[in-house]
Amino acid sequence: MKNPPIVSLRGVHKYYGNYHALRGIDLDIGAGEFFSLLGPSGCGKTTLLRTIAGFEDPSDGVLLLDGKDMAHVPANRRPTNMVFQSYAIFPHLTVAENVAFGLRRRSDLDRSAKQKMVEESLEMVGLGGYGGRAAHALSGGQRQRVALARALILHPKVLLLDEPLSALDKKLREQMQNELRRLQRHVGITFILVTHDQEEALIMSDRIAVMFEGEIAQLADPQTLYRRPVTRRVADFIGVMNFLPAKVDGRTLEIAGLGRAEVQPDQAPSGMPSGSGHIGIRPETMSVLFEGEKTPVRVADGKVVELAYYGDMTYYQVLLDGTESPVTVSMKNLVGRKVLERGDRARISWDERSLVVFP
Repeated sequence: MKNPPIVSLRGVHKYYGNYHALRGIDLDIGAGEFFSLLGPSGCGKTTLLRTIAGFEDPSDGVLLLDGKDMAHVPANRRPTNMVFQSYAIFPHLTVAENVAFGLRRRSDLDRSAKQKMVEESLEMVGLGGYGGRAAHALSGGQRQRVALARALILHPKVLLLDEPLSALDKKLREQMQNELRRLQRHVGITFILVTHDQEEALIMSDRIAVMFEGEIAQLADPQTLYRRPVTRRVADFIGVMNFLPAKVDGRTLEIAGLGRAEVQPDQAPSGMPSGSGHIGIRPETMSVLFEGEKTPVRVADGKVVELAYYGDMTYYQVLLDGTESPVTVSMKNLVGRKVLERGDRARISWDERSLVVFP
């Protein structure tokens, strides 16, 4: 976090009867940061977002927005605005009327000033000239942009996004991910995104908090989170990672199917285990060696038991000799490079620097 915090939570708990939804959340989110809350359904991420927004009151703890305690401050008095998963667009209103809805109580602005603000907001989200259109006639992506314009027209210090892209198809979703990131850089305010999509969080965020069962399991920038997850559970949730048992002697590992490796202390983020543990290795850090290619230092042998061809990539399931479960190896499909078939023997190269060690 480069800038001073605009959102601070200290010891925040939330109970629903006997259910403990948030368990002592301590968190600082910087001004101008694109921050993501990532986790599976029911982990508490939306409850945390709604607590920041003022739609939920914490059962215990302190929430500060821009340095001010938000205890007993209602949602409409907070320097935040929220874009909901459903967009909450009014179908009977025009695009301009939807965007202007939040200005209806601004008695300090005359009609022309409000109209100018609406036009500027629509231009910002790429909908210039759409003001007169009927909201019910818009596509999903356009409705999402209207919801963004309506939230941004009030100039909040923090924009809260509750899975705003989940209803879009894959191609439009990828396009809107880039648009949201560009928009956030343009307006310069803090965005807090709730998502269960790991790829979405990695693409868009400055930092990510991974949540399980009401707690933050790891808080880091995307590269650190992907390359150095602190627990096996985080590693398993972020992308694809292979796990293999290992015997540990200091920094020396004897890894099932791979052999011996020497690791550095930073490759064991939660501490080097003693005696035995597991290593994690990403599919893209392993490669299938083809005939004629230079043999690297680290090589393991196995058999292809399954594969998935994606056009640009092939994902192989390889059962390494001496192991019981296959590992995933991803390979770029270059011109002239053959695709192996089920049952083929395979030589797998790997790099010990890509290993992560878990207790």
